Amino acid sequence: MKIILITPAKKYSKNGNRTTALRWSKILRKLGHKVTIDIEYRGGKADLMIALHAWRSAESIKEFKHSCPSGKIIVALTGTDFNEFMHSHPETTLCSMEYANRLVCLHDQVARVLPRKFHSKLRVIYQSAVSLKKQYTKSLVYFDVCLVAHMRAVKDPVRGPLAVRLVNKNSRLRIVHLGKAHDETWEKWAKEEEKNNPRYVWRGEKVSAEVRRVISKSQLLLVSSRSEGGANVISESLALGTPIIASDIDGNIGMLGNKYPGYYKVGDEKELKKILIKCEIEPDFLRELREHCQNRALLISLSEETSRWSAIIRELSN
Repeated sequence: MKIILITPAKKYSKNGNRTTALRWSKILRKLGHKVTIDIEYRGGKADLMIALHAWRSAESIKEFKHSCPSGKIIVALTGTDFNEFMHSHPETTLCSMEYANRLVCLHDQVARVLPRKFHSKLRVIYQSAVSLKKQYTKSLVYFDVCLVAHMRAVKDPVRGPLAVRLVNKNSRLRIVHLGKAHDETWEKWAKEEEKNNPRYVWRGEKVSAEVRRVISKSQLLLVSSRSEGGANVISESLALGTPIIASDIDGNIGMLGNKYPGYYKVGDEKELKKILIKCEIEPDFLRELREHCQNRALLISLSEETSRWSAIIRELSN
């Protein structure tokens, strides 16, 4: 097939949509397809368009539908599509879903929030990740909790630092934060927090390889988001064998499973503090988290992601 893959994320962006688009293009090329990536549809014939983001890519989806009426369309739903734009811009977002032959989502809770008429189109493709060849030693001085999140309100990056402010002086807990500040206000907050909170370290935006090393060296990954479409960093942490503490939102539950014991109430630093302390002082609980993550990691293998893409392409070829 000749495939056009549309992502609103620009070429050198490090955000999740660009990362996802690049990984999917590699998978599809290995399956024998010709793939081009662009931020918008610029005309031309293709057998298939894969568009990340129902709302942001809406114009490209519409133009492709009219220019290539026999072409197929897969719309990959992001967290902002079903958590935000489906309500704030319903006509545009739902129109993209109508045009789509298939809808792809990144976790298994999305059907709960979609109109029932779209359920038959919906397919789950968990984002894959691979382990590192080298195993890194975890700190004996600190009990490091890695936070990988750009500073935006939806990521709730303040929750971890607020939680570790509440622990007693004997705790070894420390938040190691990787991610860029969305604006000057967030940058000021991070610098002030680092200055006043000895349990918080902000290292700024890092390349993927460095992020993976830090996750591997940490005792835990914290995913504190208020909304997620299926965080790639969860897949990375599962592949690296680092247990996860996560807010109890659909996007995290859909990645880690309903019975995962590592959730806390979103936005609640007191509950987060309790579960972080439990991880630090109860080896059996930390082991339980690790075992759950090892079982869940079977879903995020590259072979599983490739198999699911292959199945969708076959459906659309018949």
